[in-house]
Amino acid sequence: MREFRFLLTTVCRNRETVSAFILTLQLPLLMYRLVTTVFLFALVLSGVHEAFAQRSSSPRGEASTQIGEAWIIVDYGRPILRGRTEIFGSGEEYGTMVTGTAPVWRAGANKSTRLHTEIPLMIGNVEVAAGEYSVFVELDQGNWTFVLSSHEAKDSGRAPGDGLWGAYGYTSDKDVLRTSMAVSETAASADQFTIGFFDVTDKGGVLSMMWENTTASVSFTVVQ
Repeated sequence: MREFRFLLTTVCRNRETVSAFILTLQLPLLMYRLVTTVFLFALVLSGVHEAFAQRSSSPRGEASTQIGEAWIIVDYGRPILRGRTEIFGSGEEYGTMVTGTAPVWRAGANKSTRLHTEIPLMIGNVEVAAGEYSVFVELDQGNWTFVLSSHEAKDSGRAPGDGLWGAYGYTSDKDVLRTSMAVSETAASADQFTIGFFDVTDKGGVLSMMWENTTASVSFTVVQ
């Protein structure tokens, strides 16, 4: 009992010493938690930065619509103006800024634009069977031609196989259809190339392409 009283008295007289001793024991744990938190935060920031650094300058986009139980999907690259003006040009040079050395435009960027339909469609005066096709546009000022092709698409210019990278190597012998598009000028400028479906009903709709001040559209109907 005397020993206990002595210990209690000693502890009470040296509370500051004991508190300092306990804090000393806790410091490594606090430092560990702090360092771990900082490390995890830095790791998250690094991952976010890397994700943005690896983002394509013309990221892939998707336009889709559903008619009944069937989907129609367009997968395409979405280039951005980045301060450029008159992206399609004029006169004899019309379209060359976006086609490069290819004979037609890939209707986007990088990998060929692909249209997948789960139902047969009538585009122009041609019936298109359900399936997947490459999309190209033949560019003449004020007169765009919508092209569906059976050309396969490659993921890169160096990928093996007979498919196309973009529109390079395009030939018309694999055209499934060619039909004129309605071309108009808009007051608002679309900074990023956009494909979308409009005025869709259970009977069909309109597929439109918009970039800068130009909109080009083609109608389609569902084959009953």
